[in-house]
Amino acid sequence: MNLRHRLGIACLPVCCVLFAQPLVAQPTQGSPPDATIGAALRTQVLDSLERKLSDLYVFPDVAAKVVAALKDHVANKDYDAITSAQQFAQRVTADIQAVANDRHLRVMYGMGGPPGPPSPEERERMRREQQQLLQSRNFAFESVSRLAGNVGYLDLRGFVDAGEAGETAVAAMTFLANSDAVIFDLRRNGGGSPSMIDLLISYLYPRGARVHLNDFRQRRSDERDQYWTLSWVPGKTLAGKDVSVLTSQRTFSAAEEFTYDIQTQKRGTIVGEATGGGANPGGGVPLADKFGAFIPFGSAYNPITKTNWEGVGVKPDVQVSADDALKVAHLLALRKLVTRDGPAPWKQEVKSTLDQLEKEVGSKALPSVPK
Repeated sequence: MNLRHRLGIACLPVCCVLFAQPLVAQPTQGSPPDATIGAALRTQVLDSLERKLSDLYVFPDVAAKVVAALKDHVANKDYDAITSAQQFAQRVTADIQAVANDRHLRVMYGMGGPPGPPSPEERERMRREQQQLLQSRNFAFESVSRLAGNVGYLDLRGFVDAGEAGETAVAAMTFLANSDAVIFDLRRNGGGSPSMIDLLISYLYPRGARVHLNDFRQRRSDERDQYWTLSWVPGKTLAGKDVSVLTSQRTFSAAEEFTYDIQTQKRGTIVGEATGGGANPGGGVPLADKFGAFIPFGSAYNPITKTNWEGVGVKPDVQVSADDALKVAHLLALRKLVTRDGPAPWKQEVKSTLDQLEKEVGSKALPSVPK
């Protein structure tokens, strides 16, 4: 029985922009070259976008306002002078985000592949290519290490579905298991799958614990998809260990959910900058030619706050620049560890490192958000 089945994890809906790039259907590799477009293609893109928004966007009333705004822009000839495909996508994105205040919602140029659903052979080829890409990036687990004072550190650049990246995640958490505190670095994390969030946070609680982390509301439905910690994970857990999460303005979507879950559950300290503010999961849809859109189909709903971080981001407990966040989080962890008993060499390591960090960033390590 493989890890995916042992954990009871299925492929869950994407709620993010993985590796800080929009997830779209049949994406091309790299940044596509620009192209010249005319009035006919602009009209096709806008007509298709209006239909997809009306049919798919999580908030039908907001979709209606966005569609009305697009029609006003067309009537005012605001797009008539735009002949660059990339500039057209950027302008339309700015216009629809101005109405919806939804940073996931966007139009993109560069979607590849033929129109319509891919064949089984094409789908398998795409799956293999995606798997190879994820493996080449170690499933977004950039690095895991031990900082001075036995503080564990994980630099995570995305949340790959646990069905694909579960073994890598378990290996990383096993490495961190003997740490006395742990820091999750999400400063360059653009999001990913909620299944990885559930798996990683499960390691922060005792076996058997079931913690309700987050829900997703779907379009025109009062029902919610619930997400909980797992009652069992392989290896040791980090239950009771001090936890910090590093954030920046680039921390987005699923990375924000991980941060928000840690904060609302009072399971750790958030250190860094306010995050990007994207809480509505969705997916890529084709529009016309090589144009596509990322349209949110759902909305996050936290069981504690009864809301989410859309448009406002997650506010850090200790607000510092992203560049200072790691040193400040390390200092805060050592301030707690220095009061504990332990072997003399470890105590000396904690004390000497703490003294150095106090000189460098001690004045910045103050709470920003009242507890």
